[in-house]
This record gives sequence, C-alpha cells and structure tokens, in this order.
Amino acid sequence: MGQAQTLKLYNTLTREKVDFRPIHPDNVRMYVCGPTVYDFAHIGNARPVIVFDVLFRLLRHVYGADKVTYVRNITDVDDKINARALRDHPGLPLNEAIRLVTQTTEQQFLDDVKAFGCLEPTHQPRATENIAQMIEIIEKLLAKGHAYQAQGEVLFDTRSMPDYGKLSHRNLDEQQAGARIAVEAHKKNPGDFVLWKLSADHEPGWETPWGLGRPGWHIECSAMSGRYLGETFDIHGGGLDLIFPHHENEIAQSRCAHGTSVMANVWMHNGFLQVEGRKMSKSEGNFVTIYELLHTEKFGGRKWPGEVLRLAMLMTHYREPIDFSIKRLEEAERMLAKWPVPGSEIGEADPAVVAALADDLNTVAAIQAVHALAHKASADPAHMPAYAASLVLLGIVPQRVELDDAVVHEIDARVGHRLELLKAKNFAEADKIRDDLVARGIQLKDGKDPHTGERVTTWEVKR
Repeated sequence: MGQAQTLKLYNTLTREKVDFRPIHPDNVRMYVCGPTVYDFAHIGNARPVIVFDVLFRLLRHVYGADKVTYVRNITDVDDKINARALRDHPGLPLNEAIRLVTQTTEQQFLDDVKAFGCLEPTHQPRATENIAQMIEIIEKLLAKGHAYQAQGEVLFDTRSMPDYGKLSHRNLDEQQAGARIAVEAHKKNPGDFVLWKLSADHEPGWETPWGLGRPGWHIECSAMSGRYLGETFDIHGGGLDLIFPHHENEIAQSRCAHGTSVMANVWMHNGFLQVEGRKMSKSEGNFVTIYELLHTEKFGGRKWPGEVLRLAMLMTHYREPIDFSIKRLEEAERMLAKWPVPGSEIGEADPAVVAALADDLNTVAAIQAVHALAHKASADPAHMPAYAASLVLLGIVPQRVELDDAVVHEIDARVGHRLELLKAKNFAEADKIRDDLVARGIQLKDGKDPHTGERVTTWEVKR
C-alpha cells in the first residue's frame, strides 16, 4: 500500500470517519494512554494495547517503519504508589523508591504485552521522569490565566476555555463533575480540575514553585505527549472510558498552555469490554488479569496462548463493545488451528487485508481475508509469502505446538478408538472424536495401508 492510498479513521472529535492526513508524512506521531502500574494489568487494559499495536503496524506499513513515532506512557505516579514508596523505602529519593515499588508490576505488563505479539512503542516514558515538564505546563497555564491556586491546589479554570467540552460534547453549564473530580467550595467552577496538589508533611511529593506536592491525573499525559511528540500531533488513542474527563482535560491543558487549536488531529477510542456478559469487577468474581490468563488456570480451567488472546480481541471491531468469554477464546483457537505456520519468506501483504485495515481498522474483515488466504497457502506454497506478510500486519503468528508424551499417547488412543468405531460403522461417534480433536488443533488424515489395504489414520498439530 502506498501513500497515495489513504487510511480512513473514525475521529471521536468530529464523530465521523475521516481521511487520515498526517501533519508530516515523514514523521507520523501517535500517543496512547498506558497502564497505571500499581497492580497487574487486567484484560480490559489489553484491548487498547492490542488495537493500537495493529494501527502502529499499519502506519509503519504505509509510511515506513522509520517514519512513525509511537508513545505509550507508564503511569507510575499515584497516591497509593507514592504512599507505599515512602513507607517501604523512606531513605531513598521519591523517584527511586517508586521505581522499586512498581518494578514488578511494570515488568509483568511489558512481558504480558510481548506475549500478545505487540511491538515495542518508540518511547515508553514514565510519569516520574516528566515532573519538570508537568511543572512547566502548569506555570504556563497560570501565567496565561487558565489556572489558579486555591487551598493548596493548582486548578484549571474551565471557564477560561470557550470551547471546553468539545471532545465529549458536554455543555459546561450542564456538566456534572467527572469520576475523579471533587466538587468543593474552593473551586471557581464545579468542573475545574486539579493540576497539582500539595502534600502534607507526612506525604511524599516533589518540590515546585507552589511547595511540595504531586501532579493531578491529567497533567501527566499532556507533559509526556508534548515532550515526545510536540505541541500538536496526529493521533491520540485510548479506551472509551477516557473521553471524559481524562482526554477532555488533556486537551484543555495542552491547547491553553501552547496556544494551539488542537492537541491531536484524530482521537480514537476502543469500546468497552465485558467478561462473560457482565461488567468486570472483583465483586462479580469475573475480574481477570492478563497474567492469570497467560499463566494460570483461572479462566476456563486452562492457560491461554497469547496469540489466541490477541485474535479473540481482534475478532470484534475496535469501536464495538466486546464480550470476552471462554467461548470466544475457543472460537479463536479453532480458527488458529486451521492456519498453517508461516515460512520465513515475507512477501507483500494481501491487498484485501490491507484494504480492510485501512478502513478504520476493520480487523473483522481483515481476519476473514487472512482465513481465506490461509486455505490457499495450505494448498499452494506460492501464497505463503503473502500470507506471512498479512499475519505480520495483524501481529498474529500461529504457533507450532509441542505435545508431551502423555498427550501424544492420549491422542493415539482416541485415534485408535475412532478407527474401531469406523469399522463398526458408528460414524456419528467417530465424527465426534474427529471434531473434538480438530477443535484442539489436531488434524486427522485418513488413508490406506499400501500393503494390507486397511484404513489407517495419521495426525498432526496444525497450530
């Protein structure tokens, strides 16, 4: 696909699908909100990671791998993290203490993402490494009259921005405070939000012109995106739940500090995720982390390979809600079992796959095209290079599975039992065994013994 052909992306800011025109085609820039590394990431956190990895791959395909800059942040500034850092490492500078507190969960997130087949972003900045940039933005907002100090806090004055609420389409007069905004008397307006809050003597913090304190939720991403991508960039992504207040307030901070008409030209948001038809929560008993899916038997009584989890995510369009279920994972696994393991030769991606992804990341249509191509590649190796390149765009690599001896003996026994059923003309039960094995990625091949003429069956792992 060449640059003459255009990507179409749905822009939350305008509520329409638009032709994507990068500000600089030789430096396409994208920012995506990453995890808070206080605890292990849950399966809902995996969706934007996977979705925007596909977009990253597509942008690299269109514009060139060296012409795309992708930033996904690590949020390691959080009151719970800060408090634990002070408690566990009281003699260390705060940034060092935070690094020790979060190193396990951060590394686990990075390992989980790798298991999903995701490329590393160009930059993965941590909030703690960008405190100076946050302070600089707040100073600009204060100087320009977009922020004020009150009762130990620095707050953004939403009334100072005439078109505040443009992303979420919220009228400021009717707006209710967001989930993390406390409506208090010291605010000029109910919707004003915290840029910086002072820390008490027993609380950790960083020195600023306003005293010892710590950043508000939203200022972190404005600082990191501005530092690595500039005052205005091409794409900002994240989950649907971040539109308000987080992304709305990012826009307000960045635009007012820099005096720009936009922060990012295109805003993209993936839909919500449920687990087995219910909102995921610990009280519902359906809260599941990525680590648990990959490494334990909590979900469905077994571990799930990263490529299965990735395909299951991509089987629904990114803007649609997704019901993450055992049935969906089994469906993805069955599909992968039918796909051959690609060779080392990478050709040009199939035009149908590229066209589907270029239409607002239509991964559903792209997977259908790959599925058809997999059949062709299985029958004719000439299609294998295009098949391999198409898989690269989706970030999915079917794996050759190694089975232990016990499983091999169990499969041999079932294949032998099926032969007995066929001899007895019990075709229904024989077909059940075949279908069950196929669902597990075991492909059966019936033939005849060249010497005796009797039916024989061989098998192989197809995934």
